[in-house]
Amino acid sequence: MSDRIVPLIMCGGAGTRLWPLSREGRPKQFISLFGKRSTFQDTLLRVADERLFERPIVVTGAAYRFMVLEQLAELGMQADILLESARRDSGPAIAAGAAFAAKRAGDAVLLALAADHVVRDTPAFIAACEMSLGVATAGRIVTFGVQPEHPATNYGYISPGEVIDGPVRSVARFVEKPDAATAARYVEDGYLWNSGNFMFRADVLLAEYRAVDAASVDAVERAVDLAQRDLAFVNLDQAAFESATPISIDYAVMEKTTRAAVIPVSFGWSDVGSWHAVWELSEKDAQGNAARGPAVFDNSHNCNVASDGAVVALEGVDDLVVASTQDAVLVARQSDPDGLKRLVAKLKVAAPKVTAEHLRVHRPWGSYQSLDNGERHQVKRIVVKAGGRLSLQKHHHRSEHWVVVRGAALVTLNGAEKIVHENESIYIPIGAEHRLENPGKIPLELIEVQTGSYLGEDDIIRIEDDYRRS
Repeated sequence: MSDRIVPLIMCGGAGTRLWPLSREGRPKQFISLFGKRSTFQDTLLRVADERLFERPIVVTGAAYRFMVLEQLAELGMQADILLESARRDSGPAIAAGAAFAAKRAGDAVLLALAADHVVRDTPAFIAACEMSLGVATAGRIVTFGVQPEHPATNYGYISPGEVIDGPVRSVARFVEKPDAATAARYVEDGYLWNSGNFMFRADVLLAEYRAVDAASVDAVERAVDLAQRDLAFVNLDQAAFESATPISIDYAVMEKTTRAAVIPVSFGWSDVGSWHAVWELSEKDAQGNAARGPAVFDNSHNCNVASDGAVVALEGVDDLVVASTQDAVLVARQSDPDGLKRLVAKLKVAAPKVTAEHLRVHRPWGSYQSLDNGERHQVKRIVVKAGGRLSLQKHHHRSEHWVVVRGAALVTLNGAEKIVHENESIYIPIGAEHRLENPGKIPLELIEVQTGSYLGEDDIIRIEDDYRRS
């Protein structure tokens, strides 16, 4: 057994609880809420000390694989990236990580962490990991129970039992999210918030899971055994993985096992599950107002503004969240986080596009953003990172005109290559095989004007692709 911990980072969630900044195509774990880094990157950095932690395992969906790879590269880090073909909740995902680690060492100790949580006191987090390691090595499944800062109704709770070793105690019981009066009683009685992060030995977790659902564990282990490596990713076998029952790890294992233990922690934890939680974690002015982006407040109190460019001005209002992007604006009460869930459900019917994708769409080679749309035209701003290139492709229904505004483009057009410099342009006729590449050291930026009878993204016929999307 290694004396180091294998971080298992769960990175497949697609929640929209921070809409419109967080959307299905780029959920909250990949966006920067508190500084320049995403919560996923902050999670990676918390487990980067090689004296205590081994190379991490990241479990995510295929749609997010290149975001994971790009954000790892920005930190100069590497990981084993397991790809789910479909979401099966945290139970099968964590079991897959455990089965993958067990192929190297069955008694490996793993630390399961959510990629979208915030921890403000990293030294206290590290200390909790060190204190839990011996107990997890001995066969306990140790969950991190957060000492409550207030009677919260949006968290589950843990009742600690008898002392096992130092601060680690057995779990007397898990309880669901309570009402306000019950939450106050839980806090008074010494209950802990259930953070959903925990440490365990791979073989122990799989054995406890197998005792209640052997078929799902068999399915997950088969998905790992039959997994195929593709570029930097490990594709879990689709048929096997999708035959596992969708269930959270709490329901599948933690509430049934006799091996559950809890360590009380106080390291500034939050699951950032609402805009109110973002406000609680943000710096505020003397009137309690927080701002991410340009904002002006007058006679306003305890408001929370998030803007990606537009100036937001609030006058004479209290306890509001205003989140503004280029294609959507949210105005809501901070006191009703469940209201956003209801609102997004309606938006998925009335305007589904704004819940799925941002105007700026990320791709493994860079990004594009739609600037103008008409019946027979579309204007995009395309950014290709240094060394990136798009697929060799063609279109049946549109032509394209590219104008380079920064950098230099290497364009392949019907087999011929040409360098297009700043303030130069090139025309791509309908049906022509073409490819765009950035051979330089700085980002390539260009304006693309599309014209034709159909301008959808599904009119891309990929012939060759570095990212194996063809």
